[in-house]
Amino acid sequence: MSFRERVINVVQAVPHGKVVTYGQVALLAGAPRAARHVGFVLRGLDQAQEYPWHRVVNAQGKISTYRVGVGELQRALLEHEGIEFDGEERIDFRKYRWEPGQEWLDAHYAGPVRVAEEQ
Repeated sequence: MSFRERVINVVQAVPHGKVVTYGQVALLAGAPRAARHVGFVLRGLDQAQEYPWHRVVNAQGKISTYRVGVGELQRALLEHEGIEFDGEERIDFRKYRWEPGQEWLDAHYAGPVRVAEEQ
């Protein structure tokens, strides 16, 4: 399974009302140092398909996007799911971070993958 496919599998597993970080997705996808590549994968997703891309935030619990309007959309989608932001525009990971259980890890984690394979 490619890194891209692994990223999509992780993101699709994040439940409604929970978030993960780019780094967490990279780790769960088998490439712990590839957080930036997770962003590239998410940015390149087919917009016609409904992936919960909005549930991925940066390590500070903030929205990170360079595309105009996407940050506002992401925040609106998260707030619609009940996720709250504090006065510094951060999400409280103690309350909203998704931590996959051992069952999910046993079923989905296939070990390390080289991101370079994708290029």
